[in-house]
Amino acid sequence: MSDDFPITIFHNPACGTSRNALAMIRAAGYEPTVVEYLKAGWARPLLDDLLARTGAKPRDLLREKGTPAAELGLLANGVSDEAILSAMIEHPILVNRPIVITPKGAALCRPSERVFDLLDHRPPTFTKEDGEVVSL
Repeated sequence: MSDDFPITIFHNPACGTSRNALAMIRAAGYEPTVVEYLKAGWARPLLDDLLARTGAKPRDLLREKGTPAAELGLLANGVSDEAILSAMIEHPILVNRPIVITPKGAALCRPSERVFDLLDHRPPTFTKEDGEVVSL
């Protein structure tokens, strides 16, 4: 099924939201390309492409929690997109996750249920790893 509906997830296995989004994709019958971006890192052309596809600004994808964003001065008003993008390349953890790309579009899937908007079909039911049942 993945060949005619390719899915890529930019994933952090240490993140519960990212793990849930990946499990939701698999529960719907897809096997996505999984990019562990903390290992792979980011390149500027890829970040530019993801921003264009999601319609987001760099600050929209900036993760604050558990990152050096504050120490790097990235949370202040007036920080340029260039400064944020450069920091994301140097510190991959600064990019929020999971970001999912499918033929239906691309999005930062927070909450993880947002991934269902990007799929051709959904699983009949889904239970998150914390036991929360997702209404589909």
